[in-house]
Amino acid sequence: MFQTLLCLLLLLPFAAPAIAGNPFPGAATAYLVKTPDNPSDPGWAQQADRRLPPASLTKVMTALLVLETTSPAAVVTVTKASTAATGSRLKLREGDSFLVRDLLAATLIRSGNDAAHALGVHVAGSEAAFAKMMNQRAAQLGLRNTHFTNAAGHNHPQHYSSANDLARMAQEALKHQMFRDLVGTAQSAIKPLNRDEIYSLENSNKLLGKYEGMLGVKTGYTSQAGRCLIALAERDGQQVLLVLLNAPQRWESAAAMLDRAFAQKTSQISRIPANQ
Repeated sequence: MFQTLLCLLLLLPFAAPAIAGNPFPGAATAYLVKTPDNPSDPGWAQQADRRLPPASLTKVMTALLVLETTSPAAVVTVTKASTAATGSRLKLREGDSFLVRDLLAATLIRSGNDAAHALGVHVAGSEAAFAKMMNQRAAQLGLRNTHFTNAAGHNHPQHYSSANDLARMAQEALKHQMFRDLVGTAQSAIKPLNRDEIYSLENSNKLLGKYEGMLGVKTGYTSQAGRCLIALAERDGQQVLLVLLNAPQRWESAAAMLDRAFAQKTSQISRIPANQ
């Protein structure tokens, strides 16, 4: 009896009546499931253009800009402003120097707010100037429901994005091999160039190494944004991209949604006549 009740409780996020194109209406405030290499596949969506706080999913745009504007081998000097970053951080020290690629690892694997801030200052001179660059790049990508005020994803009334925009952003970032490698890394470590201290990096994406075919991308959380996730998985040569914004049970929801997407793709392939 207890096990039956527990199962029913776990299914509550999906218990609301599903509508066409939205089989998981209770999974998140907004979500998107799509096939990134097949633009004609509409996938499933719920409020995919709604403007919501993206939390650390912001760091996808931060990493994209860094990869497009500076060398991974460039040296970054950490400023006092970067060490003042709050939330998830490595507790970097003012004056320390790091390779860009190492701070990218800290930004994408550990989701370090101080690392993201340091990269923004390195690229643009200040976080405010970097946010302006982020918005310019968002406009170039046609992201109409996105606006940034900082490099890390801190809450702000004018800091928002949408599931559709975040999917487009992730697809652009995934064109870079270094981004793909880092978001798929479960554990790593970095050290400053000027002293001997090791910073351990453990990926906040709990699906890595546990969900079959998980390639990574990015997690996010603030009290205002809720639990957020961009995830890319691949099975049998088929990829599925998922974006969840404010998903109370993001790991269970993501696994169920990806499972259904892959099952549907397998079913579609099996229905194709052999002579086609």
